[in-house]
Amino acid sequence: MIKKFEDLIQEEDTKLAAYAVTHRDHGGRIYEEGDHEYRLPFQRDKDRIIHCQAFRRLEYKTQVFIASIGDNYRNRLTHTLEVSAITRTVALSLGLNTYLAETIALAHDLGHAPFGHAGQDILQELMAAKGGFEHNKQSLRIVQYLENRYASFPGLNLCRETLMGIMKHGADYQHSNQMETRKLIGPSLESMITDVCDSIAYNNHDVEDGYESNLLTLKDLKKVNIFEKNYFLAKKKFPQVSEKLIVRETIRFMLNSMVTDLVHEIDKRLNENKILSRDDLGIAYKNSIRLVGFSETMNQSVTELKKYLHEKLYKHPVVLELSNFGKEIIQVLFHYFSDNEKEMPDSYLNRMEADGKYRVICDYIAGMTDRYAEEIALDKNLIDPFHDL
Repeated sequence: MIKKFEDLIQEEDTKLAAYAVTHRDHGGRIYEEGDHEYRLPFQRDKDRIIHCQAFRRLEYKTQVFIASIGDNYRNRLTHTLEVSAITRTVALSLGLNTYLAETIALAHDLGHAPFGHAGQDILQELMAAKGGFEHNKQSLRIVQYLENRYASFPGLNLCRETLMGIMKHGADYQHSNQMETRKLIGPSLESMITDVCDSIAYNNHDVEDGYESNLLTLKDLKKVNIFEKNYFLAKKKFPQVSEKLIVRETIRFMLNSMVTDLVHEIDKRLNENKILSRDDLGIAYKNSIRLVGFSETMNQSVTELKKYLHEKLYKHPVVLELSNFGKEIIQVLFHYFSDNEKEMPDSYLNRMEADGKYRVICDYIAGMTDRYAEEIALDKNLIDPFHDL
């Protein structure tokens, strides 16, 4: 027998904690659609993210190493999938809405520029006096406006609760109704856990990619407390395996320790602060009580690891060369299209009057993949074709 919408709602509600976001409380959509016969609201949102163009393009956007360097390193898409998996684990363990949590995780980097954080930094600089650029705001712009898949509405028409989850605290979202509501009731736990799960994902996979690329050495990694501790545990369990495999096992142990600590610490804080409803979450938020985070000991360990990665990997000459190459491409493209805006696709030119020239140029460049941006720059003779990475 097919489970109808109301059956699915009732079944889902029995699995959720009192402070979770239920599908009944999805907030509706900006453009009313009505309920689907057998699909839940956040389930539909998740599917819309996966099917959109911006999500597919993440495959060819840099995490740390650009695509041309090798096939085995993380890209923006594989990073997003890892964040989604970790977020689902945490959400499920705490009785949260896994569909909502996964959807927020899958959407969190949709607005990221090509060439990783270097790309975002240069776009921020170029747009500083022209309205600014920030990838979280761009993610919201994509799902509300830029995606063009449906005849009935612009964007993806996601649930309002999903839109609030994509927003980040403190950012300027042009005084949107969703942001005002978020300030009033506070962010959902599903939203808050995504931020920490994002950091868990990149802290661990950047260690692996850094080691696999020979930019980080085992000798150096063992100077970091959390790595050394988990290396000892992995080595004790698997004393005969190769160095490469023991490093991978160490990272697995390390990731598990972070997730486990996060789950137990959130549960502890929820109990200490007597969080029994979404209203209680809002009160805690207004009183600046932080409910999501690591224990003090784990936080110190993660902070040390982040500092190590910043100094030894992100500032490594090889990574800096890649970053500078990406910045150069984005900069020359921005200036080129500022002088030759009519060479952009019609879909962008059609928005020029409504959005302004520089916002449209920013949208165009931010949506590019690394390789497409490089191809355009080469085709326009804007960069050296013999540049050796």
